[in-house]
Amino acid sequence: MAERQPASSSDEAGQELDKGTSLNFKVSPDFKKQFKGFAVAQGISMTDLLKEGFALSKKKRQK
Repeated sequence: MAERQPASSSDEAGQELDKGTSLNFKVSPDFKKQFKGFAVAQGISMTDLLKEGFALSKKKRQK
């Protein structure tokens, strides 16, 4: 089960998150439904789930 972390007003580099930039990419409707459903089940936003997944992938691939 994923650990829930408190919301923060800055990222690892210390940049403000208040003014974000949009990531525009297409996914299938089924993927979006699964992704959103999983995020809701974990009690986190889709953005936080994406960030957590990126952090885990980055950590795994840098070994």
